[in-house]
Amino acid sequence: MSLTPSNYSVLKKGNKAPEFSLIGTDNKMYSLSYYLHKKAFLIIFMCNHCPYVKPKMNYLKQLQDKYEVNGIQIIGINSNDTESYGEDDLEHMKQIAEEKEFSFPYLLDETQEIARMYGAACTPDPFLFDSNKKLVYHGRIDDAHGKSHADAKTHELEDAINELISGKNVTVKEFPSMGCNVKWKN
Repeated sequence: MSLTPSNYSVLKKGNKAPEFSLIGTDNKMYSLSYYLHKKAFLIIFMCNHCPYVKPKMNYLKQLQDKYEVNGIQIIGINSNDTESYGEDDLEHMKQIAEEKEFSFPYLLDETQEIARMYGAACTPDPFLFDSNKKLVYHGRIDDAHGKSHADAKTHELEDAINELISGKNVTVKEFPSMGCNVKWKN
């Protein structure tokens, strides 16, 4: 398995988050406009089976729980080809969301249109947007690829969140996230 880095050719810092309407593991439809009252959005492209996502799932839940009071909303999006990767289908997503007790919506991008609009290349691939839905950070979660956040020496994503909620410009150095490639349909 080879590592795939984030793609920086589609969304640039300052670009507005593309809107979407996707079904979640709770069978409800979600869009960015649903969260007008939020101060920031972390959209993270993820999936059920990736060995680089799985060790971060608990940490993502912890981030949502910790920063929800600050108006942060995490939105997980799975864009993998569910025909070729059945473990990433909506039913399996529901199982993972329940097992991990996700406190954020976990959405299925069945057409892969949203992943293409964001330029998502790998899992995990985090995009942090401010209250105006402008991209302020697109980089790795931490330096512990394939390992739990507890093993990390750096905390780039959380540092970016903290700069954002404190009203500062996000100056955290972006290193590409690295993980499995998005499983594109043929």
